[in-house]
Amino acid sequence: MPKMQTETRTFNFEVRAEQNQEHGHFLTGVPVVYDTKTDIGWYDEIIARGALDHTDLKDVRFLIGHDLGMVPLARSRNNNENSTMQLRVTERGLEIRVDLDTENNADSRKLYSAVQRGDISGMSFTFVVDGDSWDDIDSDHPTRTIRSIKRVYEVSAVAFPAYAQTSLEARSQDAALDSARASLDSAKEQRAKEIAIEKLKQWRARK
Repeated sequence: MPKMQTETRTFNFEVRAEQNQEHGHFLTGVPVVYDTKTDIGWYDEIIARGALDHTDLKDVRFLIGHDLGMVPLARSRNNNENSTMQLRVTERGLEIRVDLDTENNADSRKLYSAVQRGDISGMSFTFVVDGDSWDDIDSDHPTRTIRSIKRVYEVSAVAFPAYAQTSLEARSQDAALDSARASLDSAKEQRAKEIAIEKLKQWRARK
């Protein structure tokens, strides 16, 4: 089996700035989207419905642009009611609500304003794949289906949802592609073994 590595995916999908008495200023969004085909480069990728059913979501941080050096703007710890980020796995994927401290945190104020204005329109997440499968593996552009996600480490608001802009995202993309190639190579090896076993069975049946 290939060594598991963290991967990063970004979607231009439903990040909203809202406000009410209970939560103050907060963001809502869907950083993990089921059944949506994404062109990763040399392959398409789909996160299958149910991929989050057994995912470790015990400690997830909320950042801007995957900046691991910044103080998290929110955090989900065991997704309890005191967490400043709430996570909910639904039919669409992973939905979140992020309560921002806009009174005491300048980064939170800037982010809330940017989302409200539409300057920030994407969400991204860093995760580890636990199980996947491939279709059209002999073609120039196969399709990878992620069927199980082992863990989600962090969720970020991002300014460029369609591209890997920051150096961290670029490195994450390289690691993701290496991980995907290793997974595809493993799938091809398994298919070759299955074909060889089937041919052996057919040969024995003719004896």
